[in-house]
Amino acid sequence: MIKVLVVDDSAVVRNILSSELSKAPGIEVVGTAMDPYVARDKIIKLKPDVVTLDVEMPRMDGLTFLRKLMRYYPIPVIVVSSLAPEGGEVALEALEIGAVDVVSKPGAAYTVGDLSAQLAEKIKGAARADMSKLKSRAKNAENEPPPARLSMTRTTEKVVAIGASTGGTEAIKAVLEKYPENCPGTMIVQHMPEQFTRSFAQRLNDLCASEVREAADGDRLTPGLVLIAPGNKHMVLRRSGAQYVARVKDGPYVYHQRPSVEVLFNSVARYAGRNAVGALLTGMGTDGAKGMKAMQDAGAETIAQDEKTSVVYGMPRAAVELGAASHILPLDRIAEKIVRLACSD
Repeated sequence: MIKVLVVDDSAVVRNILSSELSKAPGIEVVGTAMDPYVARDKIIKLKPDVVTLDVEMPRMDGLTFLRKLMRYYPIPVIVVSSLAPEGGEVALEALEIGAVDVVSKPGAAYTVGDLSAQLAEKIKGAARADMSKLKSRAKNAENEPPPARLSMTRTTEKVVAIGASTGGTEAIKAVLEKYPENCPGTMIVQHMPEQFTRSFAQRLNDLCASEVREAADGDRLTPGLVLIAPGNKHMVLRRSGAQYVARVKDGPYVYHQRPSVEVLFNSVARYAGRNAVGALLTGMGTDGAKGMKAMQDAGAETIAQDEKTSVVYGMPRAAVELGAASHILPLDRIAEKIVRLACSD
C-alpha cells in the first residue's frame, strides 16, 4: 500500500483529492496538511511514501518547501498546480529542483474522475522513483553549466520521435540542450497536462539552439524544429505530398494517457518508416513500447534509455523486454546517437 500525504491550502481540494485517491487500489491517504509547516510535522510522524504538494500556499511557498525536502528529507513529490500560465512556470521549476511529476488542480478542463485516475497513476510511478537521481538533479540545476552542443555535418530530412513520462521533463531537456541548431525535425510526447506543455516548450526554446514550440495542427516538420505535443491532445505524423506534417487531435486515452507516445510512434512507423529514429525515455508504465516495436519493424532505428539513468525504468524497460530497442543508452549519450543516426543513409 502506497501511503500519501496531501498538502494544499484549500480545504476543498484536500477533501476532493483525499476522497478520490482513497478509492484507488493500492493507495492510502494517511493525512492532509494545509501548509508546509503542518506538512513537515506529518511527514516525520506518518512517513508517507509520496507527497502531493500545492505550490501556492501561505506561510511558506511550495518551492521553498520542496527545496528543503530535497535537501533534508528526500521523498517523492507530485506537484498539484493551477492551469494558469504562471502555474505552469512554477510547476516546471518544481520539476527542475526535484519534484517527480505534475498534475493540474481540479477544474473545468477535466472531470474529477479523470484527474484522480491520472494522479493515482502518477503516485504509483512516483513511489518507484529513484530519489538519488532526483536529489542530484536539484544540485545539478544550480551548479552544472549546460552541456556542449553537437554539430551536424548536413541537414537531414529524417524524423525523430521521442516519448517520456515520469522524470521526462529533465531527460528531454538534457537531450535537446545538446541538439544542434539544424537538428532533425523532432516530435515529442511528454505526459503532462495542458497549459504546462506550452510553458515547457517555451522554456526549452529559451535553452536550446533549435526552435522548440508546442505543436499546432498542420505544423510542417522541418529540420531545426522540435514540436511538443499539447497536453490533453494526441499528436501524430502525417504526409502532405513530400512534406511531413504534425496533426493534433482529440481521441480516447491510450494507456491512460493523452497525449500518448504509442499514438505518435505508430503514426511515425506508418508514415516515416526507415526514415525515422525513435527514443523512449524515463517513465512509468508501458506507453510507447509496442509503438517503438512498430517503428523498428518498419526499419527505424530505436533507442531506449538505460535503467541506471532513468528516474523510473518503466517505459524503456517495456520496450527492451519487447525487443523494440536497437540501442540501450545512458541519458548523456542519447542526443549524440540520435544525431549520428539521423545523418546516416
